[in-house]
Amino acid sequence: MREFDHVLRDHRTGQVHRIDSSLLDLLYALGGRLETGKPFQIICGYRSPETNSLLRQKSSGVARNSLHMEGMAVDIALQDRSLPQLRSAALSLQKGGVGYYPKSGFVHVDVGAVRSW
Repeated sequence: MREFDHVLRDHRTGQVHRIDSSLLDLLYALGGRLETGKPFQIICGYRSPETNSLLRQKSSGVARNSLHMEGMAVDIALQDRSLPQLRSAALSLQKGGVGYYPKSGFVHVDVGAVRSW
């Protein structure tokens, strides 16, 4: 798991945080549902409180208490699948939150309550 924690570190500060193991399970299930051998492109994993605050200043779409700060969320894309396909597959799993950001080029998935936006 330490390798996963490192991969999903805050790329702005370099801070590493423990990532919830159920997030790895979610990504594994999502990859299986999409039937792809390609790796996910990680847009954003863990966010330090400082990074989250910085992003909140730039965008109203960043939650004050983002699950990214708890190691429970990741923003992803996939080279050989469209964003609508990725979103649909994530929604079908019913394992947490799914956010769709087509203008930014990613889908947010988390292991919080089942919800979508």
